[in-house]
Amino acid sequence: MSTPERLISATRELLWERGYVGTSPRAIQRLAGAGQGSMYHHFSGKPELALAAIRSTADELRSSAAGVLDGPGTAYERIAAYLLRERDVLRGCPVGRLTMDPDVTADRALRAPVDETLDWLRGRLAEIVAEGTAGGGLRPGLDPQATAAAVAATVQGGYVLARASGSPEAFDTAVRGLLALLAPDDEPAPEA
Repeated sequence: MSTPERLISATRELLWERGYVGTSPRAIQRLAGAGQGSMYHHFSGKPELALAAIRSTADELRSSAAGVLDGPGTAYERIAAYLLRERDVLRGCPVGRLTMDPDVTADRALRAPVDETLDWLRGRLAEIVAEGTAGGGLRPGLDPQATAAAVAATVQGGYVLARASGSPEAFDTAVRGLLALLAPDDEPAPEA
C-alpha cells in the first residue's frame, strides 16, 4: 500500500472511531506508519486528508451496497439481501456515523460525499421499489421514495439501537420487521 493509501486508510479508521476532532494528524501518522513530512507532501493538511478518507469510505459503501442491490433476484430479494448482508452492527455505519459528527456536518466539503452517498442509496432503493411495485415482488401500493427512506432509516436506526443495547438483536429485529412489511403476501420474510 502506498503512503497516501496508508494515510487515507488510517484517517478512515480514526474518523469512524473518534470523529473529526479526535482524529489528530499525529494519530493519523502513527497509525499509517508515516512521518509528518510524508503526510504534508501528499496532503495540504487534515481537512484535505479527511475529505479523501470520507470519499473513500463513501465509495466503499456505494460499491458494497450496489453489489447486492444490482444483483440477481426480485426487488424484494435484492432489498432483503441489502438488509441482511454481513455487517459489523455494533460498530455502526462509517458513513452514518459521519452524519452525527458536528465538524463534518458543519463543513460543506466534508459533508458532500456523505450527502451524495445517502442520496444515491435512497435513489437506488426507490428505483428498486418502483420496479417491484410495478412488476410484482413487493407489496403493492408502496411509495418508492418513502419506502426507500424507511429502508435507509431502518438500517441507520438499527445501528444506533444495536450500539445502545450492546447487541445486534435490535438491528436484526428492525430488519425482520421491515421485511415483513415489504413482503408480498406470497413471500415469506427471510430470517435476519
